Amino acid sequence: MFGTHWIWLVLLVVVVLIIFGPGRLPELGGAVGRAMKEFRKATTEITNEVTSAAKGEPAPSESTAKGSSTSEANPTKG
Repeated sequence: MFGTHWIWLVLLVVVVLIIFGPGRLPELGGAVGRAMKEFRKATTEITNEVTSAAKGEPAPSESTAKGSSTSEANPTKG
């Protein structure tokens, strides 16, 4: 995996266990997972923004998408 040997991975796990202890590993794993989720969300937003700018059309925002769906669900009487 990326040119690393399995011994380095085992050594990394041992060092992490020594530093954080087994009690904090679930908390650490959750924090890493949340950080990865936010990073992916940010990269997706940037990719969508760049793609829409390259096409010359405005990027759809969340408020526009929510506003159009609520106006279609509740038509006004006229």
